[in-house]
Amino acid sequence: MKQRLYIDTSVFGGFFDEEFLEFTRPLFDRIKKGEFKLLFSTVTQEELNFAPYNVKGLVTSIKAENTEFLEANEEAVELATQYILEKVVGQTSFADCLHIALATINRADYLISWNFRHIVNVQRIRGYNSINLKNGYRQLEIRSPRDFMTYEDNN
Repeated sequence: MKQRLYIDTSVFGGFFDEEFLEFTRPLFDRIKKGEFKLLFSTVTQEELNFAPYNVKGLVTSIKAENTEFLEANEEAVELATQYILEKVVGQTSFADCLHIALATINRADYLISWNFRHIVNVQRIRGYNSINLKNGYRQLEIRSPRDFMTYEDNN
């Protein structure tokens, strides 16, 4: 069974960003080859409405059979709200919390992000997962695209 990756908006932008493209492009190559199932949400879709044309083109280049669309729902909003109420992050990070809640509720294998301030941050990950466990969800693996590099074994 393919691993299911929830990718937040920062990763789509990272494909075209000098700082992040070295690790983002190989991840998208693997997604396009069908190695993973990409979880794409209404939250991501709304954020991408403001993205440059090339980022939107990247999104549409991914085959539908390699994606799964997730709708934001009351359960996700409640979990995201709890992250904020328990001060894992501030109120201005509600969309980030929705990404995490949707990935958690829909049992993503990984949430992938370049957002080190609010998402890929050890203290925040502990906070999100503490709340997830308290509410009967499993822990969510949160990583950057760098963790999905493949390396040739020269031995």
